[in-house]
Amino acid sequence: MDYSSLWLNWQPINEPPAFMSGICARVHSASGKAALRELQEGFAAMTGRRPADTAAGACLCITETDAEDESYAFIREGETLRLEGGARGLVFGAFDLLRGLALGKREFDGASAPRYSVRMLDHWDNMDGSIERGYAGRSFFFEDDRILNGPRIRDYARLLASCGLNGCCINNVNVKAEAVRLLTPDHWPALAELAKTLAEYGIKLWLSVSFAAPMELGGLDTADPLDEAVCRWWEETTAALYKAVPNLGGFLVKADSEGRPGPFTYGRTQAEGANMLARALAKQGGKLLWRCFVYNCTQDWRDTKTDRARAQCDHFAPLDGQFDDNVLLQIKNGPVDFQVREPVSPLLGRLEHTNSIIEFQITQEYTGQQKHLCYLIPMFKDILDFRLCHRAENDSVAETVSAVCAVSNMGRDYNWTGHDLAGANLYGFGRLSWDPALSAEEIAREFIRLALGDDERIIAEVLPMLMRSREVYEQYTAPLGIGWMVNPGHHYGPNPDGYEYDRWGTYHRATNTAIGVERGPNGTGYTEQYRKPLSDMYADVASCPEELLLFFHRVNYDYVMRDGRTLIQRIYDDHFAGYEAAEEFAQSWDRLEGLLPEDLFSRVQERFAEQLRSAREWRDIINSWFYRRSGIPDIHGRELY
Repeated sequence: MDYSSLWLNWQPINEPPAFMSGICARVHSASGKAALRELQEGFAAMTGRRPADTAAGACLCITETDAEDESYAFIREGETLRLEGGARGLVFGAFDLLRGLALGKREFDGASAPRYSVRMLDHWDNMDGSIERGYAGRSFFFEDDRILNGPRIRDYARLLASCGLNGCCINNVNVKAEAVRLLTPDHWPALAELAKTLAEYGIKLWLSVSFAAPMELGGLDTADPLDEAVCRWWEETTAALYKAVPNLGGFLVKADSEGRPGPFTYGRTQAEGANMLARALAKQGGKLLWRCFVYNCTQDWRDTKTDRARAQCDHFAPLDGQFDDNVLLQIKNGPVDFQVREPVSPLLGRLEHTNSIIEFQITQEYTGQQKHLCYLIPMFKDILDFRLCHRAENDSVAETVSAVCAVSNMGRDYNWTGHDLAGANLYGFGRLSWDPALSAEEIAREFIRLALGDDERIIAEVLPMLMRSREVYEQYTAPLGIGWMVNPGHHYGPNPDGYEYDRWGTYHRATNTAIGVERGPNGTGYTEQYRKPLSDMYADVASCPEELLLFFHRVNYDYVMRDGRTLIQRIYDDHFAGYEAAEEFAQSWDRLEGLLPEDLFSRVQERFAEQLRSAREWRDIINSWFYRRSGIPDIHGRELY
C-alpha cells in the first residue's frame, strides 16, 4: 500500500475487554459485512489474535436490523456487548467501537445518531487528474478523463465512514471538459462501480453538473429552466442516470457565479433554476445542493458601493420559502471566500423556510495550503456555535442548518493531505458533522493519539500547536479581518495590493492614514443583513469584535484599541508574535525526533521549515507595507524595511 492509514492504524491495546475474544454476527448486506470485516481486522490488530466466530460466552454480537437510518446502539449484557443497527448504522457503530477501544474506552452502552443526514466532502477534482485548490497531489478519482476505482477508493470510503461522513461529490463545481459528460452513458458503468465501492461503507456518491448541460450534451438551443424541453431533458437524463447508478445522493450546482451558466441568463430567479433540477431529482429520491456563491466578479475597483460581502444575502434572502423541499442552499461559512477570519454569513440566519447546508473549506486555500499548520476545527466550532439571533432559542448555526459539507483536502500524496497534521482537519470535520457538540480540543486529542501515538510527550508537544495554529497563522498574515493580502491566482504568500485594483471586489482601500471597508449603515450597509442585536454590535466600531475590526470598519492607523495600543502597533506586534510562534512550532516538532516514524517526522519537519520561511516573508512584507503607507515606526524599534 503506497499511502498511509492515517487514524485507522490500529495498535495493540492493554487489557482488552472480554467481548473482543469472539464475534457473533447476524448481517446480510454489503455494509453489514463491511462492518464485520472492520471489527474482525481491528480486533486482530489490537489483541494479536483473530476473534473467534462464536455465539457462546463473552463476545461481540452484531445484529443488522431493517432500519434505514444511520443510528446504532450498544447494549451491554454481562461480558457480552451487542451492536445493533441498520446496514449503514453498523458501519458507523463499528468504527465508533474501534475508535473508542483505541482511545482507552472499555465500557460501551447507549445509542448514537448523527446530527445531520447529509455530511459530505466536495472534491474539486478534474477528470484530467488535476485538482483545483489541491495541495496533496493529484486526484485518486480521475486520470486522463477516466474514472478510477482501485483499492485506494475503498480505503477512502473507510476513512470517511470512520470519522462520520456519508457522502462525497467527486468532481469540481466548475464543471468543464470531460466532466460535463459524466451525465452520459459512456461514464455510467465506471460510476456505478465507484458508487458500489462507496456504498459498502455507507457513502453516497454526488455529482457536480453544469446548468447548461441540455445545450452542451442534449443539442438544445437553451437551458432556460422554464422551457418544457429543458425540463424534459433533465427528467429523462436523471432517471436514466439513477437507473444505471442507484447510489446517488443528487447533484451539486454552481450557477451564475464566476462565469458559470445559470438561470440569470434567461431572466429567471435562482429559485426557478434550482427547482427545475430539484423536481427531476425528487422523482428519483435525490437532493439538489445549490451553491449561493453568486456575486459580481467583474466589479470596477473604483466602485465603492458594490460590496461582494452582501451578494449571498442580496440574491437569496428575498427568495426564502420559494425553494422545493429537496433543495439545500449551500452557503459558505462566511460572506466572502474562506478567509482565515470572516464573520458568519448573515444568510444563514435569514432562511427561515428554506433548507440550507453550510460549506466549510478544509483544503487550506487561504490558510497555508497544507504547507502551514492551521488546525481549522476551533474556527468551525466557533461558527457552528454562533448564535444567529433569528429566533428566541435554538438559534445557533449548528441548530439552524440542515446539513454540512466541506471542500476536501485529500489527494494522491502518501499521507492523503500533504501535511500529516492536516489530517486533523479532515478527521475533525467528520467528527463535528456527526456531533457538533464535541470540543476542538477533544477532537485534537483523539487525532493525535490515533494518528501519532499515545506517548504523552507527543501529545504535550502537538496539542498546543494544533490549538494555537489558526491564531498564529492569522497573526502573521492579513490583520483583523481584512483578508486577501495574497498573491492573485494561486493565493499563496503575501501581496498586500494583490487584489486591490482587481475585478474580484476584495479591497482594503488603504491610504496613508486609514484602512478598511466601512460596512455599517453609513457605508455599504452590509451590517443590516444581520438580525438585531448582531447588526447593532457590528455597526458600532466600539462594540465590533476587534478581530473583525477591519472587515466591518474603516479605521485610522492611530485608532486606539481596547488594550491601549494603536491599530498599527497591534498589526506590527501581531506579525512579530506570529513569526516567533512559528519558530516555536518548528522547535517543538524537532523535540519529537526519535518518538515518531522517521519518514513522518521528516515530512512534517520540512513543512515547518517552509512555514517558518513563509511566516518571515509575511511578517516583513506586511509590516513594511504598513510602515511605508503610514510612516509610523514600531514603538519597540524592531526592524521595518
